[in-house]
Amino acid sequence: MTDTEPLVLVERDAERGAHIATLRLNRPPNNFFSVGLIEAIADALEALDGDDATRVVVLESSGKHFCAGADFSGPREDTTAQLYSAAARLFRTRKPIIAAIQGAAIGGGLGLALAADFRVGAPEARLSANFARLGFHHGFGLSVTLPRLVGQQRAAELLYTGRRVSGDDAAAIGLLDRIVPLADLSAEATSLATEIAASAPLAVESIRSTLRAGLADEIVAATDHEMAEQTRLRATADFTEGTRAMGERRAPNFDRR
Repeated sequence: MTDTEPLVLVERDAERGAHIATLRLNRPPNNFFSVGLIEAIADALEALDGDDATRVVVLESSGKHFCAGADFSGPREDTTAQLYSAAARLFRTRKPIIAAIQGAAIGGGLGLALAADFRVGAPEARLSANFARLGFHHGFGLSVTLPRLVGQQRAAELLYTGRRVSGDDAAAIGLLDRIVPLADLSAEATSLATEIAASAPLAVESIRSTLRAGLADEIVAATDHEMAEQTRLRATADFTEGTRAMGERRAPNFDRR
């Protein structure tokens, strides 16, 4: 895999049918979360909104992980405003999205997974809002999407602890809608997409618009606050320690500075 290849691939597979498009994250094995990745996803989803043949989008990843969060091994730039502008575009698109989750969906990767309408996962999946373990505030609208799925109390527990949950545990608390063996993950996502695609597309988009009414605006308001808190905490010694500990694969030693 080279940096010249597209971050995201839009694929059509005869086995999935003419009405289902696959959006594939294309930076294996980790598919690290980045501004470029989210912008490419938003671009692709907006293009698919203009394609009348597409009724459902399956969001998949090449490699071991769905999206393993941010890459802390290299230099970091503050591109948060650009990132959340792209996130708002993603939440404003019209077609139903089914995320197929293998391996890690961590941090921003979890935020991306929760932007989808449904999540199909394997027992090997690992999901975590690990921001507090980095000395950081969560982002990508998780202030809105996580409580919507698992409730306020469970969301608080996941955000305060940064705990990783397995695919089975994620399904038990509502983070995943379906759990299947890893070998069946793509087929199960296709099965759900096929069920949806058999319904009238205008009706599905109308129902989706009703169910998600105001969600994109809530995401914009939430990410404005999340960005302010992230900017504040990025300047702390605890954030420096948290990200260093993550890179060194050790427990962080925070001292409230």
